[in-house]
Amino acid sequence: MALQCGIIGITNVGKTTIFNCISNTKGEINAYAFGANKSNIGVVKVPDPRLYELEKHQVTDRIVHVSIEIVDIPGLAKGSNKGEGVGNKFLADIRNTDALIHVLRCFDDELLPHIDGSVDPVRDLETVDLELQVKDLESVEKKIQRLERAAKAGDKDAKHGVEVLQRYRDHFENFNNARTLEIKEEDKKHVDDLFLLTIKPVIYVCNVDEKSALTGNHHVGKVQKFLDGKNAEIIIIAGATEAEIADLESNEDRLAFLKDAGLEEPGVDKLVRAAYKMLSLQTFFTVGPMEIRAWTIKNGMTAPKAAGVIHSDLERGFIRAEVMKYHDFVALGSEHACKEAGKFYIEGKNYVVEDGDVLHIRFNV
Repeated sequence: MALQCGIIGITNVGKTTIFNCISNTKGEINAYAFGANKSNIGVVKVPDPRLYELEKHQVTDRIVHVSIEIVDIPGLAKGSNKGEGVGNKFLADIRNTDALIHVLRCFDDELLPHIDGSVDPVRDLETVDLELQVKDLESVEKKIQRLERAAKAGDKDAKHGVEVLQRYRDHFENFNNARTLEIKEEDKKHVDDLFLLTIKPVIYVCNVDEKSALTGNHHVGKVQKFLDGKNAEIIIIAGATEAEIADLESNEDRLAFLKDAGLEEPGVDKLVRAAYKMLSLQTFFTVGPMEIRAWTIKNGMTAPKAAGVIHSDLERGFIRAEVMKYHDFVALGSEHACKEAGKFYIEGKNYVVEDGDVLHIRFNV
């Protein structure tokens, strides 16, 4: 299930540093504005300690995590929608993502000057939002023109579509994002084909200095105050510190570094899990001697559709799903014990898979 999260922000906020901490590929880090001329794409494993708990009860040859794609998009600036800075070609990269990670600079560094002369994460947030809103406004206005011609010809659905799009237009003109507009679910079809930039779910990452990794700082406080009441998720990460941790070769050294920094786990691990959740994804497991594997599905997916994630033949020839709950399997220790305790369930085609389910699919093709 190839889903993408895009890392966005203005230039020199530490986006690529954070990308390099979590990705299987490394992007080039520049200390000057607009040093990047292309987006970096990497695959990120989603940390899930449940896999290692399952391994305690089933010896296996390998463990396979779920993964998502992360796209590190070069920094935006005022006027990006008109070609300023790196230009607006990277806005297309944002359009192709499913969700956004918006990195905000919340650290001071005289050796890394801010493009606008001073550190102000709220101003930077508004700058990026405005660039995306302008592009969304252009998309909406173009479609309004198309639908108005159809409405004049008597198309009632087109007439209603114009009314819906005019609400979005007014929303953008008041400097709001599409995701905050309260609108009926059935009316969203009128913008689905526009792939609006500001309709995507977003996590805000406050990139701080090492001493602010635990409690944040006054820059973070400004962001929290600005986003208060907007149902926004904020994660604090010390990007430079995380980069040092990621560069350590042994897990023991990484754990020792984390302990010295007062952290229980890398902040980027929290970020990846939050991004996974933001994409409305969940995990089920298959457990066996050859591999213990986590599989990605959308929330609400039925057993046959989940089986299809493993292989299309399993969905096509689906008979039933044999289900154990993760907590039952770990607590009882084996499939046999789950059967003895009445915790082994036979489910049919209408069963909705839950996060953490341990599945075995019976099929015939």
